Parts: sequence; structure tokens; C-alpha cells
Amino acid sequence: QVQLVESGGGSVQAGGSLRLSCAASGYRNSPYCMGWFRQAPGKERERVATFVTHGMPTYADSVKGRFTISLETTKNTLYLQMNSLKPEDTAMYYCAAGKTTLNLCFYDDPYWGQGTQVTVSS
Repeated sequence: QVQLVESGGGSVQAGGSLRLSCAASGYRNSPYCMGWFRQAPGKERERVATFVTHGMPTYADSVKGRFTISLETTKNTLYLQMNSLKPEDTAMYYCAAGKTTLNLCFYDDPYWGQGTQVTVSS
């Protein structure tokens, strides 16, 4: 049973930084198809940063240059370093573990963590 546990959310002023963590368990092998999504009140869940394949991340245009996703395989832990935060980054952030086919990652039906709230004030 795959389990994802996020941590690191909180409240911060615009321009500040936060680092989210997601600890994954229940895998026989180190997962690499992992990513971050977010959902703001009244909006649909959207992709923030995900791995396309081993070590190859992709970012939403809205966070490029500000957010960095990383995966520490020895700890099965996913991170999201968020810098220069803006009020529009306020959302519940979810860790996701996708499926792999031919070394490519797919997130159409991923495992989800419980989410961690990020609030950015102006």
C-alpha cells in the first residue's frame, strides 16, 4: 500500500520561501514518478511540478524559475523548494505518485497525499 505524507506547509509573506516534503512508503523500488499539484479554493487541481522520467522535471509556467522539485531516492522523499512566493501561490499542495510505462511518468490516476496548506499574504 503506497502512502504519501506531506509536510512543510505554512503561512509566509510574499517574497518568502517554504520547502515542502513528501515521504513515500510502500514501494519495493525507489519511485521516480512523483510530483506536486495544488488546488486553490474554488479552482481545479493543477500540476505544479512533476517528473517526466528519471531526473527530468517539468514545471507549470506560473512557477518556473521560482520553484524547484527534487527527489532524494535514498529516503524516498520528494521536495518542493518554493522561493519568491506570491499570494496567488496560496493553495493546498498535494504530493502525487504516478505510474510508469516505458520509463515515462503518467499522473492521470496517481496516489495522493493528504495535502499541506500554503498561505502567502501580501
